[in-house]
Order: sequence, then C-alpha cells, then structure tokens
Amino acid sequence: MQDGRGGPIPSDTELWHRATAGDPGAFGDLFDRHANAIFNFCLRRTRDVEAAEDLVSGTFLHAWRRRGDVRLLGDSVLPWLYAIAANLIRRHARGLGRRAAALRRLPAPRSEPDPADAVIERVDEQRRSERALALLRSLPERDQDLFVMCVWQGLSYDQAALALAIPVGTVRSRLSRARTRLRRLLQEPVPASGDERFEHSDPLGKGAQD
Repeated sequence: MQDGRGGPIPSDTELWHRATAGDPGAFGDLFDRHANAIFNFCLRRTRDVEAAEDLVSGTFLHAWRRRGDVRLLGDSVLPWLYAIAANLIRRHARGLGRRAAALRRLPAPRSEPDPADAVIERVDEQRRSERALALLRSLPERDQDLFVMCVWQGLSYDQAALALAIPVGTVRSRLSRARTRLRRLLQEPVPASGDERFEHSDPLGKGAQD
C-alpha cells in the first residue's frame, strides 16, 4: 500500500523508530493513525466527550515524552497506547471521586424546573448507549478495560495481553467470564426507560474472538 505521498505506508515500528530519533512528523503520523481508536476507548470508559478528548491528548503527550524509554513489543504501538490510556482513565476516575465527595459537602443548590424540551433532548441522547454502558460498569474495572479493548476496539488477545501486562491465557479466561456475566445480565428485563434498540444490538461482540 502507498501513503498520500505515493510512497509505501510505513509500519508502526518504522514510525516509532523515527519518532524516538526526534522526528515529530513520524509521531504525528502515529497520532493520525491511532487517535480515533484511543478516543473511542476513552469515550466508552468515561462516557464524557470532553474527558475523552483530554485523555487522548494526555495519552499521546505521555507517549511522546517516554518515546526514548520504550521499545515496542510486536509491530503495533496500539497496545502501549491503550496501557497509557487505561492508567490515565483510572486517575481521571479517582479525581472525579474526590470532586464528588467535595461537592457532597456543599449545601444543596436550589432546584429549578427544567424545560421539558431540554429534558427530552438529553434523554434521547443518553438512551442509545446507557444500557450497554451500565452493563459494562457492572464488571470489575480491569475487566472493563479488557472488554472494551478486545470486543469494542478489536484488539487481538496478544495485543490486549501486552497492553495490560498479563498472560494471553488470563486475557482469554477473564474475557470469557466477563461475557458470561454480561449474557446473564442481558437476560434480565430491560427497564422501561431503557433504549429498546439495545435489545437488537450485539454488545458482547459475538463476531469477535472467543
């Protein structure tokens, strides 16, 4: 295959070697290649577009700063980027917890009626993925990372093992347990306020590796 300049498309390994030598253009190519995957991962784990955008920036900033300290295992930089993003997401969640605790200590604000149209609009936006993400949050945090990486983001077991620093066999067993748990939860009745379209989706990724 060729890139937009007519030359062969460089591999992640080639771009990474150039980036570690100080080539910002090569690192920019890696960003263009993988930023969307990292954004989707962060969005599915945080449910917050602005937070996901900040986490993507933080992930690639950390990768750039550490570029001289890391040697790629395999031919893709994605597992390492996912590992960075997962760590930043955990820090983000801890920060949210501290802020929530601080807010609970403040006097409750006076509630004002919300215009009906605005309420309906917000509900419509949230219902699409609320059921799937609620099920995902029922898993342990480490299994949430694994499930999103393998099932929704399409990482191989080997890549997920690299990203999470666990054996491939552990990836298989944990993912199998996660799918079993989610299938059991899917058999429970969906609340009336849930998104009916979810019933026809494939949140467990039946087409993915089993």
